[in-house]
Amino acid sequence: MEFKHYTVMKNEAVDALNCQDGKIYVDATLGGGGHSELILQRIKPSGRLISFDIDNDAICAAKERLKNYDNLTIVKQSYTNVKKVLQDLGIEKITGGILFDLGASYHQLTCQERGFSFMKDAPLDMRFDESADFTAYDVVNTYKETDLVRIFSEYGEERFSKRIAKCIVEKRKAKSIATTGELANLIVECTPHVKSSVHPATRVFQAIRIEVNQELTNVKKTLNDCLEILDDGAIISVISFHSLEDRLVKQFFKYESLKCKCDKSQMICNCEPPRLELVTKKPIMASIEEVRLNPPSRSAKLRIARRVNV
Repeated sequence: MEFKHYTVMKNEAVDALNCQDGKIYVDATLGGGGHSELILQRIKPSGRLISFDIDNDAICAAKERLKNYDNLTIVKQSYTNVKKVLQDLGIEKITGGILFDLGASYHQLTCQERGFSFMKDAPLDMRFDESADFTAYDVVNTYKETDLVRIFSEYGEERFSKRIAKCIVEKRKAKSIATTGELANLIVECTPHVKSSVHPATRVFQAIRIEVNQELTNVKKTLNDCLEILDDGAIISVISFHSLEDRLVKQFFKYESLKCKCDKSQMICNCEPPRLELVTKKPIMASIEEVRLNPPSRSAKLRIARRVNV
């Protein structure tokens, strides 16, 4: 299948990095290479970009697209390993900035055999990294009912979590649930028919995808790691696509930008200086024109902060 990927808020996200020749930048989520290409154009001739991805399809497509740039290093690793990878490359600090474009790509969501979508019947998979052992099949067929309720509620904000989880457990007693179509049909059958433009399986599929790839855990861990390797004045730019991610990024940025984190009962503040300075207090949204060209971009939110007091 041809690799297709629409780069969301390309200019806004890269503009935020304030790209400069001679500095080091990281694209934590390479995808189709759209953000990376624009960064490379702006940091030549002596800037350096290190781009991360775990999806073989994305890496192959991006390598072809970016083959003429010699100041690029593409790493097949999760962005959760950014700190160690940079150390191995002899890089102590990200002097320019780091960009995250979170969530699944258009290619992943529409490639039938990847099993992300309920629109086409395919094996339950949902792995960003196809070399990983753990898949959506494992979540659906091995998790306890209480754990299914938890992830559907927390990661999918699904109002019928208990009902769906119970039906899944009952169904798999007779036969394992092997495909996206089987799971989607089960969800439709066991939930009330509510008039909505959102398919009944949408939130559950999102929740399973987040669990399989540990998306929220990975984002939180990596944001913390980044503060240790960002140089003074370096930018962190994050695009998120659902409320859970955006809330996590917002809360992290807010906490790390506070001048005082003491309990209100404490008379004297002994807090360390804030590690971040907010560049945007409210998220930047995709333009009307971009949403027209690429409707999924309507849910994208871009938040930007600057590392300080290193």
